[in-house]
Amino acid sequence: MSAPPAPDVERVLFTEEQIAARIAEVGREISERYAGRTLRLISVLKGSVYFLTALSREITVPVTIDFLSISSFAKSSGGPGIVRIEKDLDLPVRGADVLLVEDIVDTGFTTRYLLQNLAGREPNSIAICTLLDRRIRRIVQVPIEFRCFEIPDRFVVGFGLDQAQLYRNLRYIAVLKT
Repeated sequence: MSAPPAPDVERVLFTEEQIAARIAEVGREISERYAGRTLRLISVLKGSVYFLTALSREITVPVTIDFLSISSFAKSSGGPGIVRIEKDLDLPVRGADVLLVEDIVDTGFTTRYLLQNLAGREPNSIAICTLLDRRIRRIVQVPIEFRCFEIPDRFVVGFGLDQAQLYRNLRYIAVLKT
């Protein structure tokens, strides 16, 4: 049973139970797609850790896990910023079946950068799985094979997503009061 919302939550978009049920469904889809293979899950620190952990427990094929840490710098012109890898992968991806696990795909710029970077390392295959898809803000189209939820153009927190490093530990996904 979900805990009551924090006092500064405007509304809960997805409850703990809804998130768990949908992740289980997506985990089954991934397991079917990659049956008979070992899958490399790659996540971007820090937001995706909660989703990666829950998702990996629902996948029945063998998995390895690795992490990247990135930083983004916005341009003063308002255009897409610069993405820089701060912590690279520990394991090579050449010949591996890679699943990029994202907490949220928004404009698509960062996800496209990560796809291009990983593709240059010659994996056997590469796909994207995201907890949240804010398609309404998409500027760059990226191929999302697995998604849990599509969300409106609102800033959300919880289940790994933060505001100033807070709220990641909420068991649900919510919109904060303005």
